[in-house]
Amino acid sequence: MTVIPKKALGQHFLVDRNILGVAGRLAELDSADVVVEVGPGLGVLTSYLSERVGYVHAIELDRSLEGPLHQALRLFDNVSLRFGDALAVDFGALDPQPTKLVSNLPYSIATPLVVESLEHAEAIRLWCVMVQREVADRFFALPSTKAYGAVSVLVQLAARRTGFHAVPPTVFRPRPRVESALVAFERIAGPPLGSLRTVVEGAFAHRRKTLANSLALAGVATRGQAELALAQLGLDARVRAEELVPTEFVGLASAL
Repeated sequence: MTVIPKKALGQHFLVDRNILGVAGRLAELDSADVVVEVGPGLGVLTSYLSERVGYVHAIELDRSLEGPLHQALRLFDNVSLRFGDALAVDFGALDPQPTKLVSNLPYSIATPLVVESLEHAEAIRLWCVMVQREVADRFFALPSTKAYGAVSVLVQLAARRTGFHAVPPTVFRPRPRVESALVAFERIAGPPLGSLRTVVEGAFAHRRKTLANSLALAGVATRGQAELALAQLGLDARVRAEELVPTEFVGLASAL
């Protein structure tokens, strides 16, 4: 059966098995691991994982892949296949609880899925995800750079990068028009993201504005409240969000 990737779902199936070894190394796979995989596609990565870890939760949105996936995974009894929107799945309610997230993530959900799993799936300790190269760069971008934004702050407050590998378009079918990358990171002790997300996302909502104006336009705080909070941190009222390091957003949220 020939499966035609759906452009509307941003599907780019992983077909080159040579990249699997790199993913396995960056994911530090162990026989005791419980892995959640989002967007298994044709099951190439799923099969690789199932041979090396204790259990795999595979979550796929596209129901038309049910037949090919069941066929690809028919020999494995340590895989559960769930169909639905991964962003609506409570990873913490999965049994057994996943300890790692290893996925070739659909481009359209890569950023929100990573942030949601960092915030809510406390049992997940390590991520190894294939994403668009510019998204991978954004996760760990430095302040005052074009790539630095809200997701950079949130990811860096919760995790540290442990690995990176550039991936060419040739490993996918169809070949995407952009470069991709495998990026791995592990959870660190950090502040709860829930109380910070509103402030961080509001600060970058209008990044060409000053941080105080952006927060006001986003409805997070009045301009006066924001400027007072910045003053308490010793920061200029005209500072832009991209100039703050991640930890300064923790102080800002507290001051607000």
